Amino acid sequence: MRENRMDCAEHRGDSAPDGLASTRSPVPDSAAAVFWRNRATGLFDRIPLPAAFCKADGTILRANPALAAEWGLLAGSLRGRSALSLFHPESRDQLRSIAEAIRLHRRSRYPVDVHWTTESGVERRGDVSVELVDDTSADEPNLLVIVRLAEEEPPGPAMPGDTLDDTGVRILALTAKGATAAQIASAIGLTADGVNYHLKQLSQCWGVSGKAALVARAYVEGILAADAWPPAPAD
Repeated sequence: MRENRMDCAEHRGDSAPDGLASTRSPVPDSAAAVFWRNRATGLFDRIPLPAAFCKADGTILRANPALAAEWGLLAGSLRGRSALSLFHPESRDQLRSIAEAIRLHRRSRYPVDVHWTTESGVERRGDVSVELVDDTSADEPNLLVIVRLAEEEPPGPAMPGDTLDDTGVRILALTAKGATAAQIASAIGLTADGVNYHLKQLSQCWGVSGKAALVARAYVEGILAADAWPPAPAD
């Protein structure tokens, strides 16, 4: 009876006489492939950078939501469109370099400077990197295209002449007269630290160093009257 039970167990693959065999049937390769494909697809869709998988000729096979959002579309609606219809390269020479690299199956990123107009009409710039991700076809490997937006230059600091309040003007006038931070603070009802803070902010906005340069710039900007003594705000 015991031998029969062992024979049945071996036939089912539940165990082996030495107790080392797995009690579960292995997952079929096809099921594992589907699992990892779905996992990769989910990760691709969550990439914050605009991205797409394309054929070698630029035809989009799959786009992620970040890419479609640039044109106010759903990701699925970009399938079958040409990536070249979405982005305008700054140089055709870069495209020729990519085409040659793809033909030679070189596995490196090749950035292309591009510009495009979003769904809201905003002109944007950035670069597109193209990388080979599939060699299954000798002639047409698939491509991964990722868009990186160009960093916008931060606006320059506002010139004090445009936004300077009465306190700032009074501080400049008293500084031009030669008053110390403590004397200015007593005259206008601030602390010495408060006065120095205002002076530092003004110096950073104008890109100058030192009280003499700061006062000179105030006269050039027309904030202080050029013909008045003691120094006074311009009318």
